[in-house]
Amino acid sequence: MKIAYGKLIKESLKARSSSYSPYSKFKVGAAVLTSGGRIFTGANIECASYSITICAERVAAAKAVSEKHRKFSAIAISSSGREFAYPCGACLQFLYEFCDDMTVFLVKSEKIFEEYKLSQLLPKQFHL
Repeated sequence: MKIAYGKLIKESLKARSSSYSPYSKFKVGAAVLTSGGRIFTGANIECASYSITICAERVAAAKAVSEKHRKFSAIAISSSGREFAYPCGACLQFLYEFCDDMTVFLVKSEKIFEEYKLSQLLPKQFHL
């Protein structure tokens, strides 16, 4: 594992503490690594109108994109659940917009994680 990936995993765990999840109590943190080496973090943000809840992955990615970082190489996603939290389809498609085939870490702790390629989790991407 590259040094940056270790930091990315730590940052996802740290970001989880910023979760606003009063309804589900399911806390998620994400940290996205840009191709330039910057890390942007995000946490899930719930709303009483569930359909406008924002996933941690899209929060982190949107922060990066809004700062003109539009090529990602990896993302780490941690959750408070017992199992690994896989990104939803909307998040996978959103991430695909900004990378060819990034590395995705699903994180339980600094030492317990799974590693995938985005293409494994979203084998049939939508593109124009």
